[in-house]
Amino acid sequence: MSMSSGNQHSGSDGVAPPFLPDVLPVFPLAGVLLLPGAKLPLNVFEPRYLSMIEDALGNGRTIGMVQPRLAGVESPEGEPEIYVLGCAGRIISFAESGDGRFTITLLGISRFIIREEMPLINGYRCVVPDFAPFRTDLEEEAGSLEDRDGLLAAVQAYFAANGIEADWNAVESAGDTALVTTLSMLCPFEASERQALLECADTAARGALLGDLMNLSLHGDSSDSTIRH
Repeated sequence: MSMSSGNQHSGSDGVAPPFLPDVLPVFPLAGVLLLPGAKLPLNVFEPRYLSMIEDALGNGRTIGMVQPRLAGVESPEGEPEIYVLGCAGRIISFAESGDGRFTITLLGISRFIIREEMPLINGYRCVVPDFAPFRTDLEEEAGSLEDRDGLLAAVQAYFAANGIEADWNAVESAGDTALVTTLSMLCPFEASERQALLECADTAARGALLGDLMNLSLHGDSSDSTIRH
């Protein structure tokens, strides 16, 4: 496990920059979390999402990552129900494989709330996003943890219990925001737990929840926790 979370984008005067679109294609993907400032590699192979990436490359290179609420549960439109809060990412690298798949890397830009879902375009879903509640996502966060030592102790125990190997020197030397962001994205949490991490207001809150989730996993079934969305 590496400890790099990418670079933050900066806005000015709290106004969303022009690359945040009014209509956003969304990629519902279970078990995947994107946070602002972090990089997420993806392999894309389903035809409608290949179309989505091709369209996005010619139109701002921005897509939204969202999680399905429950596996196998569909909306009246025949699509999986999704959480209303996701994170937009900009395609910063793109490669096409010989078998027709795309390999892309997204850089997290800003979280958003889905205000409306639009008709399908080329088979993929699009929404009207509201970025306004998350303007601080566009700024460099100098977040700090209230109990970094406690989180590191929980991480060490969680890694040992789950057989996760990591460069511990890199873990310990990472800044608070990079540490919390990377752990939140890479640790094998349940969908509702990932969503709760996405919804945290800042690094301090996300770090506190991260430690709680790890301790719950170590001392009992995390599915019994009170996290609900």
